[in-house]
Amino acid sequence: MEWKFTNDAPIYAQLMEQIKVAIVTGVYPAGTRLPAVRDMAAEAGVNPNTLQRAFAELEREGMVYSQRTAGRSVTEDVTIINDAKLQLARRHICAFRTAMSALGYTEEEIRKLLEQEGGLT
Repeated sequence: MEWKFTNDAPIYAQLMEQIKVAIVTGVYPAGTRLPAVRDMAAEAGVNPNTLQRAFAELEREGMVYSQRTAGRSVTEDVTIINDAKLQLARRHICAFRTAMSALGYTEEEIRKLLEQEGGLT
């Protein structure tokens, strides 16, 4: 998995987001065991405690669960995964609309651009 970080959000939150994307896109399918914290932290180039915090938050949200001796796994509840996918999509749509509005586009102009580019039918 390729990790990318920016300065606009805490690293643990960015880790959460990237792990969620990996889950909803099937990199880590439902029920799959996740890599160990130390291994994933080394791959991402972050402190294991930071990744541990991201996992704790994902666990709180129900995206992953802990098994005492077997580490963490992705939830098998596809409703939770689909809800996360929709939430991520909505965030991207909101960011896109905000960026387009900052460029001076109206909602109607945005719609027309999307139609021209094949983004809407």
